[in-house]
Amino acid sequence: MKMTPRLLLASLVLLACPLAAASLEDKPPFEGHAQLAHFPRPLESYGDRDQESARVKIMSRAAQEPFNVAATIIFGLAVLHTFASGFFRKWAHHIEHVHHEKIERERRTAKDKPHEDAEDDVSFGATILHFLGEVEVVFGIWVLALMAAGVYFHSWHDVQLYLGHDVNYAEPLFVVVIMAIAASRPVIQFAEKCVAAVASLGGGKVGAWWLAVLTLGPLLGSFITEPAAMTISAMILARKIYPLRPGKSLAYGTLGLLFVNVSIGGTLTHFAAPPILMVASPWKWDTAFVFSTIGWKCAISIIIGNALFYFWFRKELAELDHRAHPQEGESRLLRWADREDPVPRRVILVHTAFLAWTVLTNHYPAMFMGGFLFFIAFVEATRHHQNLIGLRSPILVGFFLGALVIHGRCQSWWIEPILTSGVPDWVLLLGSAFLTAFNDNAAITYLASQAPGLTDMAKYAVVAGAVAGGGLTVIANAPNPAGLSILSRFFQGGVSALFLALGAAVPTAVVITTLLVMK
Repeated sequence: MKMTPRLLLASLVLLACPLAAASLEDKPPFEGHAQLAHFPRPLESYGDRDQESARVKIMSRAAQEPFNVAATIIFGLAVLHTFASGFFRKWAHHIEHVHHEKIERERRTAKDKPHEDAEDDVSFGATILHFLGEVEVVFGIWVLALMAAGVYFHSWHDVQLYLGHDVNYAEPLFVVVIMAIAASRPVIQFAEKCVAAVASLGGGKVGAWWLAVLTLGPLLGSFITEPAAMTISAMILARKIYPLRPGKSLAYGTLGLLFVNVSIGGTLTHFAAPPILMVASPWKWDTAFVFSTIGWKCAISIIIGNALFYFWFRKELAELDHRAHPQEGESRLLRWADREDPVPRRVILVHTAFLAWTVLTNHYPAMFMGGFLFFIAFVEATRHHQNLIGLRSPILVGFFLGALVIHGRCQSWWIEPILTSGVPDWVLLLGSAFLTAFNDNAAITYLASQAPGLTDMAKYAVVAGAVAGGGLTVIANAPNPAGLSILSRFFQGGVSALFLALGAAVPTAVVITTLLVMK
């Protein structure tokens, strides 16, 4: 891989975490809270702890802080925008086609220009529509509307303090780095060998690879974190399954199953799954407790879900086997990026060390970002064993997650009353899973951890619902955008939010049923 100024600049830009310098004169407006902006208000400031009715609480908070209503309307519009992203992509393709015909008529294509490295004239409108159709960009676009609401109801300075001081961008930055490292050729080749060893038990057939990836990959997330597991699993699926052009049902079923399995696969430990990490400290949950309470049940759910889908799609998986092997006399030219010569063990070991360093320092951006720059230097020094380190997808995913954090912090005013409304535990589990589809599941459990007086069964229900619903939408679980960015190119017109939800519905139902029956 050749080190380019563009790549180096992109790496350095990652270090420029958007942290606005807070003035020494800025004092926290709410006693006992470190936040400097006047929004979103801490839940204690509403003075409604003794109010039992969730509806009354929500109405009262909306009246006390009108910004709440605006922020939630904006968030709702952003969610609807994600479902409409396919419309914008189709519109962009139409505009692009019309534009291309126009520049051909007017001789404004690259071949009509006198320069060797000339480019076609670009359609500004089509480019903007492409951006509007990028799922990873949607929430960032609506942050602009949220900023406008912040200025209208409060002040520009409050917006600066909120975005630059109060919002923590450690997780989005961590996902950027872990995606880039986990997608490197040495890591993927090592992971493929591990999966191949298991797939060989099934004769190395496509179905065996499919089962091995969707079982081992997600469970690996309990040790290397869910974003890394998602990246590795999606990369292997992108090499072994999706190029064989599976049917629409199998393609979306696999994607939905991957998202659900990764969401629950990190529950064997207390530090890998963001929804559990959020409550581990305040509720004093350690790995032994998490594994014995939720983890083993989720592992069983993965096996059941995979078995059901394998049985349903077994004929199509068998048909894909024929496409996986070229016919006699047929040859396939491999790209340099697809070469199969082995990466030296020492290179794999160093990449694994960088992966471990990033996981161990995931709460400290200065440390894992510094490690990432050393990683890029090592890649440059061993570039004949490497492929190009693509930063576009990781940065887009980081942008998505950063925007989701910005929006999510402004939704606690209505989510918290629903989670603490005293409903039966099974209703709370289902409600948590439903809310997770429209908000990051880590935000759901974080809000629950701030609520006093939750019973042990209520805590279990909230966390179980949050991890169970993590595959229903792209925004439901932090690693999902990583998988989407890797696999979306295999879906004509991009991934449909509706078909993704349908693909994840059955495994989600399996997880919920297992967690309810075995509670």
